[in-house]
Amino acid sequence: MIRRRLLVAALTLGTALSSAPAWAESLADTLVAAYRNSALLDQNRALLRAADEDVAQAMSTLRPVVQWAASHNFQQVDGIEAVSTTLELVGQMTLYDWGRGQLAIDIAKEQVLATRESLVSVEQDVLLTAVQAFLDVRSAEQQVALQGSSVQLLSRERQAAQDRFDVGEITSTDVALAEAQLASSRAGLASAEGQLEVARENYRAAVGRFPDDLDAPPPLPQRPASLELARETARRTHPAVRQSQRTVAAAELSVAAAQAERRPQLTGSLGLGTTRAPGRTLLGSSGQENTTTLRAGVQASQTIYSGGRLPAVHRQAMARRDSARSALLDTARQVEQSVGTAWANIDVARAQIGAIEEQIVAAREAYEGVREEATLGARTTLDVLDAEQELLEAQVDLITAESNLQLAHYQLLAAMGLLTVAELQLGIPTYDPSAYYSAVRDAPYTSSQGESLDRVLRAIGKQPGGGN
Repeated sequence: MIRRRLLVAALTLGTALSSAPAWAESLADTLVAAYRNSALLDQNRALLRAADEDVAQAMSTLRPVVQWAASHNFQQVDGIEAVSTTLELVGQMTLYDWGRGQLAIDIAKEQVLATRESLVSVEQDVLLTAVQAFLDVRSAEQQVALQGSSVQLLSRERQAAQDRFDVGEITSTDVALAEAQLASSRAGLASAEGQLEVARENYRAAVGRFPDDLDAPPPLPQRPASLELARETARRTHPAVRQSQRTVAAAELSVAAAQAERRPQLTGSLGLGTTRAPGRTLLGSSGQENTTTLRAGVQASQTIYSGGRLPAVHRQAMARRDSARSALLDTARQVEQSVGTAWANIDVARAQIGAIEEQIVAAREAYEGVREEATLGARTTLDVLDAEQELLEAQVDLITAESNLQLAHYQLLAAMGLLTVAELQLGIPTYDPSAYYSAVRDAPYTSSQGESLDRVLRAIGKQPGGGN
């Protein structure tokens, strides 16, 4: 319930999408475009479909295998030649393997579920990268505007200094100081413009296109009531934790599968063949003779001694299980750390914003006062330039702190496992990982099943980011 309230309040993104001006691109627009255009998501969707096929392959081991074989043989003994042609159809099937086949299927299914969680992790990374790209472009644009205003202001300051120099109120040193500060501000503007181009390129890499006129970010997502509640949500919902849990389950099944390798196996076979070869009559004349053979059999086998291979496989499976368990514990700790870090970053950014806003108010008053005193001759041009620089630096710091606050909130959502298209309620069709699995899990081979699979593949191609 807390998780749902968190996201309904946070995603204001959905309403921002509908209420934003037609000429402005909202954060929701950016996230939708990143989801639809991500080649990384396409890559991992294909990896998931490959994992789905492992289930089909495991399922096929419990089904009959039918093969045909043909041979043509020539033989000469004591000058007598013999030619024979054989055609055979053979079917073979495991009748009972004491659970080995089913364990292989269960392992493949757990690996599919783990791969699905990996896909969710990739989706979170794609969306978080898009959020950061959006905020970086917005910040860079604000920096350019701020530096541009500074250049205009310093241009006026420089002209004012020149006018005062012309009437003998100040020295040429004051004019040189104003010119130096103006040149420094122009260099800052050039640097800001360069950072904006870098941010635009990063946005293009994350979203698939260059940004348009970006709208202001939506209201900040609401945090859970406490840090511990956020961590509890993360332990329950984060895809990395869920993936590790599935990996542990597959490792446990692998231990059972290694034990099952020592059990017997019962196999049945059926063969039908025909052989065409020269025959002998009572008078010694030769002719062609066709022989039809039907054979059936049941075979039971069990490994008694493997040279130590089967015990080694069993010990290896147990070691990998222990490794998976430790990895789960480590992943949970890392997720909790990410939640705590994002939570702390939010608090830090909020505190910085409050302090910087007070600094800006004081710096603006100081700048206006110093500038007024300079007109009366009580302050130097250097004092005015220093006050203006302090105000500019405070405004730059505020832009950075506000961007950090926005980013930290979305980092917290990602750390809790809630930064997905579905949880953000962006209102677009999402990739259905179960569609392909449902089509292939039973190892389809008939024409009707093949047609169903074709329909799924076509649908996947039409999905956002599906690779049309």
